Amino acid sequence: MAKLKSTFKNMFLSLFTICFVVAVLLAQVNKITAKPIAEAKAKKLENAIREVVPPFDNDPVAEAYKIPDGAGDSLTVYPAKKGDEWVGFAVTSYSNNAFGGNIQIIVGFDKDNRIVNYSVLSHAETPGLGAKVVQWFKDTSKPGQCIIGRDLSKEKLSVTKDGGNVDAITASTITSRAFLEAVNKAYAAYANALAGDAASGATAATDKSIDSNTTINKNDKTTGGEDHAQ
Repeated sequence: MAKLKSTFKNMFLSLFTICFVVAVLLAQVNKITAKPIAEAKAKKLENAIREVVPPFDNDPVAEAYKIPDGAGDSLTVYPAKKGDEWVGFAVTSYSNNAFGGNIQIIVGFDKDNRIVNYSVLSHAETPGLGAKVVQWFKDTSKPGQCIIGRDLSKEKLSVTKDGGNVDAITASTITSRAFLEAVNKAYAAYANALAGDAASGATAATDKSIDSNTTINKNDKTTGGEDHAQ
């Protein structure tokens, strides 16, 4: 019995030592990789902003702030400036009403309220259907579905099936509605920024970033069909 107890004790000490060493090594790895991960995250955000707004020479991330979205959350606004003049805003936005759930985007506006470009940061839509949202609404050869250049001070975006002004993705009306909801929400934040609400209602952006767990153009939905035309 004493020998058995000694054996268990030695096994416990060995396991404890192994776990301790592994924990120390993981801590060191996290410490070493934290900076490169943060730099990659910042670069990803910077590239996304540059993609959707006119050319700028300031640091929109450093000057970012948050605007309430009217639904208990807030959107991050990134002001783009050239010299002492602002040339537009990039706004991160989202909708939880897509076919696959949440969709996250960043939209850029110029000083004339026009959409410069957009980028889909993450989604979980069906391949071949809702996933077309990444490019569908920026096809300038098809003005009925393209939102680039539209002045949102004059029109709110909605799908033609709902009596609106944008052709939905074929067989993916739900995705299209959610995407346009996110764009309209982004414009509301942009308009509030222009109206000066940023001074009273905005708070400094603490994350100023795309979530580190976000996967660009994520596609998690791999099974089942997608009936968006309901």
